[in-house]
Amino acid sequence: MKKSDPDSLATPAVQVIERMFALMDVLASREDAISLKEISEKTGLHPSTAHRILNDLAIGRFVERSQPGSYRLGMRMLELGNLVKGRLNVRDAALAPMRELHKKIQQPVNLSLRQGDEIIYVERAYSERSGMQVVRAIGGRAPLHLTSVGKLFLAADDATRIRAYATRTGLHGQTKNSITQLPALERELAKVRQSGFSQDNEELELGVRCMACGIYDDQGKLVAGLSISAPAGRLDDAWLSQLQATAKQICDTLGFAPAANRP
Repeated sequence: MKKSDPDSLATPAVQVIERMFALMDVLASREDAISLKEISEKTGLHPSTAHRILNDLAIGRFVERSQPGSYRLGMRMLELGNLVKGRLNVRDAALAPMRELHKKIQQPVNLSLRQGDEIIYVERAYSERSGMQVVRAIGGRAPLHLTSVGKLFLAADDATRIRAYATRTGLHGQTKNSITQLPALERELAKVRQSGFSQDNEELELGVRCMACGIYDDQGKLVAGLSISAPAGRLDDAWLSQLQATAKQICDTLGFAPAANRP
């Protein structure tokens, strides 16, 4: 009998299930079909054992035999994956991590989406008992170039689209700090691409600063932005690492994998 340990809950109680997981991980690591010999070598399973489990998985369409002795993941995996993806909602994935981040920093945490030439605030985590705060109303809108989240979306566009945005909107400002010239905006967006995060330094509202990180889905698409808003003198640059960790947690839930880790 195995001794109890902290990692025991992460190990399947039934050995055949543990072996099944190992087989499916190997199949998922390659786009093309894999021979039974290679599967056996990678999993450490005897060929006859691997063959028996793979055949059972093929009955349920979790695995396909592309040709005799070669296997790949089956269409049932795609069907189930699409069901899970369809049930995932960026707001649902973000809400609990946002609340945890708010508990740590005691400042509002906002979730925003792009809608045309504006961002729209779709969720927030804040406390009315935390004293003076900057709270963006759910459903509120703001121009892309004046907000930290908006800059993330603009930075994801190519130069032609950025110029078209500037022409459409006129890059109107709202404070003395607003970026209202295309060259200055392009320089700002270059910094965003290089650093992976963005800031609003009293550009939308005097006395208010923000920092933001992107939320990406399983296709690597920027789908939302997570931001911290605070009075200008209170925004702490040390919060950035916590914001990045929270954004990563949400991205992981949505199935995002960095390009280097994609098959």
